[in-house]
Amino acid sequence: MTEQVIMAIIGGSGLYEMPGLKDIREININTPFGRTSAPIMIGSLEGTRIAFLARHGIGHHIMPSDVPYQANIYALKSLGTQRIVTINACGSLKEELEPGHIVIPDQIYDNTHKRQRTFFGNGFVAHVGVADPFCGDLSGQLESAVREAGGMVHRGGSFITIEGPRFSTKAESETYRSWGMSVVGMTASPEAFLAREAEICYATMAHVTDYDVWHVSEAPVTVEMVIQTLVKNTKLAQESVHILAKKLRQARTCECAHALATAMITHKDAIPPETLQKLDLLVGKYL
Repeated sequence: MTEQVIMAIIGGSGLYEMPGLKDIREININTPFGRTSAPIMIGSLEGTRIAFLARHGIGHHIMPSDVPYQANIYALKSLGTQRIVTINACGSLKEELEPGHIVIPDQIYDNTHKRQRTFFGNGFVAHVGVADPFCGDLSGQLESAVREAGGMVHRGGSFITIEGPRFSTKAESETYRSWGMSVVGMTASPEAFLAREAEICYATMAHVTDYDVWHVSEAPVTVEMVIQTLVKNTKLAQESVHILAKKLRQARTCECAHALATAMITHKDAIPPETLQKLDLLVGKYL
């Protein structure tokens, strides 16, 4: 691909309509892992080339478990993307994380069971390190941008990803709380892990939309509740991305860019040629 993207935003299609976004074009990418959730919109913001991808498709027609996570991350990698910021709706599992607040988590607990979590397999084994699944440097820059935009931000915490599409039972919600989880959502996994395999920095702007179902004095979560909060926070998300694009440090000093350097264990001669060709975008510089 000839397009050079510095940062990508994965979230709702409402972010496309961002004031100041110029030179917009739409592209469709068919990857070895299938097509992306939606056409990728690319534009320039504050001199930074940014890609936008609607995770659930235009009109939100793709369930959390059916999102083509591999295709989405692979396509963004093919555009030269170095950083990904995602917009996630989540339920709060702590009293102090109130609806309308923003959480920038530093940990993930993957409680899903149906999703493809890796690009590898088919004769090629790699064990990527994800002790810290979110990029600390990008998360710090995102935190500063959200604060400057006027958001109430909480840095750190564990994001538990559930399969969905249903919301949690009270027993499940209380269990997650007893585990020390901070927020619950349906889409952080396996995005973060695939981004690490693709050596792309990854950070999440998690919008608290509700108190899940554990809070006795609050109404249980509903789709209407989630949408209302996200609509209110769209302007905040847009402004935060605008500030981040303007102040983004171009050089990466984190370890994300070299995540595969010591992760691959299969000898090159043992890798099936078709698998090697499929993953050349990710591993070619090493093999």
